[in-house]
Amino acid sequence: MACAFLYATLLLAVAARGLVSPGSLDSDISIIIHNDLLESFSPHGGSGVLLLDAMPLQEAMNSCNSLGESLWKSTAGFFSITNDLGYLVSQKRYADDQRYWIAPVQGTPSTVDEGGRVKKAPANEHFPVLCTQTAPYSTPDKIDTNTTWQVTINSNNQHLTGVRDRFSFRFLGIRYAEAPKRWAYSKGFEGNGDYVSALDYGSQCVQWASGSEDCFFLNVWTPYLPNPKADCGKKLKPVMFWIHGGAFISGTGSDTTFDGANLASRGDVVVVTINYRLGTFGFLALDDGKTKGNYGLADQITALDWVRRNIKDFGGDPNQITIFGQSAGAGSVRALLASPKARGKFAGAIMQSNLGGVTGTTYSKYYTIEQEMEVAGNAILSETNCTYAASQLECLRAVPATTISTLGDTARYLVVDGEYLTSLELNLKDSRSTASVPLMLGTTRDDGAAMIGYPRAGESISQFLSETGLPPTVAPSQVFPIHSGSNQTLDMFNTTARVATDGGFRCIDQATAYAGFTNKIFPEIYFYEFNRTYQLSGWSPNPPLCQPPVTSAYPNGDPNGEYFKCHSGELYYVFGNVVREGLALRDEYDLPFQQFVLDSWASFARTFKPTPDVRYTTARGYVNTTRQVEIAGQWTPFKHNNYRLQRLQWPSAMADLDEIEQCRALDLPLEYLD
Repeated sequence: MACAFLYATLLLAVAARGLVSPGSLDSDISIIIHNDLLESFSPHGGSGVLLLDAMPLQEAMNSCNSLGESLWKSTAGFFSITNDLGYLVSQKRYADDQRYWIAPVQGTPSTVDEGGRVKKAPANEHFPVLCTQTAPYSTPDKIDTNTTWQVTINSNNQHLTGVRDRFSFRFLGIRYAEAPKRWAYSKGFEGNGDYVSALDYGSQCVQWASGSEDCFFLNVWTPYLPNPKADCGKKLKPVMFWIHGGAFISGTGSDTTFDGANLASRGDVVVVTINYRLGTFGFLALDDGKTKGNYGLADQITALDWVRRNIKDFGGDPNQITIFGQSAGAGSVRALLASPKARGKFAGAIMQSNLGGVTGTTYSKYYTIEQEMEVAGNAILSETNCTYAASQLECLRAVPATTISTLGDTARYLVVDGEYLTSLELNLKDSRSTASVPLMLGTTRDDGAAMIGYPRAGESISQFLSETGLPPTVAPSQVFPIHSGSNQTLDMFNTTARVATDGGFRCIDQATAYAGFTNKIFPEIYFYEFNRTYQLSGWSPNPPLCQPPVTSAYPNGDPNGEYFKCHSGELYYVFGNVVREGLALRDEYDLPFQQFVLDSWASFARTFKPTPDVRYTTARGYVNTTRQVEIAGQWTPFKHNNYRLQRLQWPSAMADLDEIEQCRALDLPLEYLD
């Protein structure tokens, strides 16, 4: 009743403006489609339908027409949607004998059931409705925002107009916080009943000389929009809340790498990506007693608060939010696990390639404000001539944003401010100090290879290690040998990349998993390592080392050959966007592997277990993932004396933890956090 009351008068206004909405149709709207991640190349491209709630035939026809569609025709080939209707039955949304309105057959009102049997029905009967779904595919360069595909919902006291593409409803550039005051904590935004376009991304946050300080925007992709007049808790889907990386100095939630349509559609989840303040704008702390830092982290929590209040309007369940992020985004997830301000606001967490240990220390251990002043704050004050100002803060606020963003020094560090972070690191000794939620974390096999340069010919390994900030005495050694090959410089890089990966990624993350389990911090912990990657086209350090070897048989590279599995190489797979990004499938396994990875991440969001449920994959016709689960078996959590990881390749398999002796050689034993 509360939901209906909130929407009652607002829906009249939406209808008066001719905007299509779940409220104006008095129905849920679901996109039901078999998404194999092949985009417009898919043989299942014609499988899409829109599903509406039960209503009489004439109302069904009118509703489809309002959406720019028509009733689905049985001549389209029932086999194309049988799995999806079967999935609705498996969800217990409908009985297996449920009938659905389709286009009249030879002028006679007709329905179809899950088995494809067409029957006549009285036109005044109420049946769920199958409309066609002809919205075009979107690409990184083009989203068709024609009014035909637009849909409006009411959320946060705003009428938000988004757009439907082939796989999802997209609502982009939604404001979640008020326009900011520099170095003040963000405050949640609420509309005033206005009509707002959510057809395009909002400004990215200031980075280098681009972006805007007014950047508090988030984006939502969903396969399902609920009827606001009905039960608000009905059929809500898990939410995946993405926090981008970029060393806390760059990145945006509008990066097309993170387009959430495929993850939302295939994974049956609601995906949210966010912007948060970066660099000095997001993390400056001063020893003035009031500029305490962590503004970017606070923005993430403000966005999370917005999602908890409003995501039900987009079909998402506010009580089942999984936060996930990569690199600095993983560091953000780690900080949110530690933050008292974020406690109770999410139900699961995924950390992809979190940094810490010998390198990347500040992603997992936090500065005091005094330390941050020594590392960055004092230099920033000096460069802006604000050191001796009556008010350093007001002096800095008067400096142009482009000047601050291009200074030689940047404050990009999480700090212990006493409110958002109260300890120097994630406390894995005391369960009362850390969010107790299921955790999934891991790395790419050679995460550190992208974080170091390439040795010069004739340079010694100790010199190169020292230059890259790694301990110069750990190699060559028994645990970090230099292998003899035809290319001595490459041999040296191999060893150094291993040291960088262990010292900056693997050891800290394995230690986190071990201590988190041993000290009963997290209810369950799942660990992984990617042994197949697809390096980002816009970021591939030390080329072509992060690319698979090119041969005549594999002109785009052979992923089964030996190459460095570098930082960020899992992102296309997690979001299912290899083909969407216009990239080639390099071999016959790239597609099924991508499907399996996405299905595993979405499975964690749905069930907090990353092994896809074969009942789910079978119901949806996900043959490749079903077979992979049958081959690989269960992805088991950490257990006593069974600390293992899922090695993600094709086929994937459980394996023992890597490099334990190497971690000890780096003074990073598994026990160092317990």
